[in-house]
Amino acid sequence: MKILIAYDGSESADKGIDDLQRAALPMEADALIVSVAEVWLPPPARDEVLDDTFPLQIPPGLKRARAHAAEIAKHAQDLAASVSERVSQIFPRWTVEYKAVSGSPAHEVLKLAREWEPDLIVVGSHGRTALGRFVLGSVSQKVLTEAETSVRVARPTSGTGSSAIRVVVGVDGSEGAEEAVREVASRGWTPGSEVRVVVAEDSLSANSVYRWLPPGTEFIDEVNTAEHTQAEAIAEQAVNKLHAELKNTSVTVSAAIVAGDPKQVLVQHAQEFGADCIFTGATGSSTPIERFLVGSVSAAVAARAHCSVEVVRARKPGAN
Repeated sequence: MKILIAYDGSESADKGIDDLQRAALPMEADALIVSVAEVWLPPPARDEVLDDTFPLQIPPGLKRARAHAAEIAKHAQDLAASVSERVSQIFPRWTVEYKAVSGSPAHEVLKLAREWEPDLIVVGSHGRTALGRFVLGSVSQKVLTEAETSVRVARPTSGTGSSAIRVVVGVDGSEGAEEAVREVASRGWTPGSEVRVVVAEDSLSANSVYRWLPPGTEFIDEVNTAEHTQAEAIAEQAVNKLHAELKNTSVTVSAAIVAGDPKQVLVQHAQEFGADCIFTGATGSSTPIERFLVGSVSAAVAARAHCSVEVVRARKPGAN
């Protein structure tokens, strides 16, 4: 497995590193740490001298700006090197490398992801300038919606705090949801962990006019009954797949069909369940521009959840 970890030195990024210990990731993996120096002026070339011998035709303001850019780039390099040592200590069998680049953080992370082709990108829920508690930072939001691979938005655990891990998987019968179930099944969860399959049942309801029209209410009841039956089938299929494919047979698998909007149901149920992470599938369209854009449910859950959220996209052919 190849894992790209975006790190900016913020509290959110540090908690994201801690969160990896509860993600049931493989014992062996290739990890690349990337820190981005958010500077718009390139650092000076190695052969330039930032003192009195600097060419006089270079304006003093530009000279100071380039010196400042070099300082920020050096800080990004130090951050990446420092956290790579920390990740190596947590996962001693991982091959960990690091890289510092300059530019727009989201753009550079996405660019590097296209070049390196990771199976998973890890970002913190907020960066250094985060303002809201439940709203994703702009960098995390852009990476989540535009990445071509799975993205884990890491938050400090809101679970039980025990060694066992609690996971919620949102399923709706879509191909994306099946990918999420498949990803959860592939992880090596610790003994005693729990996986809860959740189907949100957003039932139809009659308004004040149709309540007095028997044909209308009967039709709505029929639709809701059919959808409930389908929800039960979807939940059962996901549970059976997890039972069949989970590596650790001591993991408890259960299902819940919860009435309400899936954007709210998954967040609320995960909080009540004490989940460490929510897994959802990513939804896209077939157009070149929107092919990899995340669905509205996944984006809303990632923004509002109290725990980590992993939005799963299908791995490319040949990936483990």
